[in-house]
Amino acid sequence: MGKAFHACATCIHFEAERKGSIMSYSCSRLGYETKPAFQFACWNPKEQVKKLIEKQKKGEGEES
Repeated sequence: MGKAFHACATCIHFEAERKGSIMSYSCSRLGYETKPAFQFACWNPKEQVKKLIEKQKKGEGEES
């Protein structure tokens, strides 16, 4: 499902917080620091990402 979109930054559990001049990224589900491009099996995409995946699937179906 959505291989092109699968990354922590697109997950509902991804949190970004600025600490001074440094950005800190973490997973609220796993409870530890992560990076936007990391991928875990527990990935649960945000609503907007789900819509993009569905749009992409529909576009692929029309080309066949």
